[in-house]
Amino acid sequence: MKAIDSRELSEGNGQEGKPVYIAHQGKVFDVSESKLWKGGLHMKRHHAGKDLTTEFQGAPHGTEVLERYPQVAVLTKRETAEREIPASLSRLLARFPMLRRHPHPMTIHFPIVFMFSSTLFTVLYLLTGVRSFELTAVHCLGAGILFTPVAMATGYGTWWLNYLAKPVRSVSIKKKVSVILLGTELVAFLWRVAVPDILNAFSLAGLAYSLLIFSLLPLATVLGWFGAQLTFPIERD
Repeated sequence: MKAIDSRELSEGNGQEGKPVYIAHQGKVFDVSESKLWKGGLHMKRHHAGKDLTTEFQGAPHGTEVLERYPQVAVLTKRETAEREIPASLSRLLARFPMLRRHPHPMTIHFPIVFMFSSTLFTVLYLLTGVRSFELTAVHCLGAGILFTPVAMATGYGTWWLNYLAKPVRSVSIKKKVSVILLGTELVAFLWRVAVPDILNAFSLAGLAYSLLIFSLLPLATVLGWFGAQLTFPIERD
């Protein structure tokens, strides 16, 4: 069976009448007959013409689906998407495949919702003067501080494991914004603890504190947006 490299594999992208090729563990399969790979795109996320060894481990199905399609080539060894990982981690991932991709998408929801909530309850307090709204905002801010490092840690783990720690624009942006978000959370929380009545009356300090709280919303939105792009890339004409 012939051997091909990544450049030759990329020609099987399903575009302009080209065949739909995907590689898995060094084997190249022709999935042109699959309705789920129409146009070389699967589930609006996975693109043909690539080695999907790493991505496949996060799929909801097993490798048996590949047995339905012919193997047309082998991918040269230096081109496969394998990487050296500790044996103990490899065994753990084999037993619990969901640990490869799911921890970060699951944990990132917590800091996002707490940042949205902190901003929302602060706004409600400023509009109504109901003290319990402001106190709830502080509680949400504190919870966000607890969960943001967890989300960051799982994000770095996912990047190292699934993207081989290679430069990815969305990941690079998320890494920078997450640090800014955590710093903003800490400053706002410590300031509020040091000055409990900072929002009780209009002042420059209260205005600055409010701006810090309001900035949490766009920062969390940016993290969610670029995270969603990794999961469901925007289709371009």
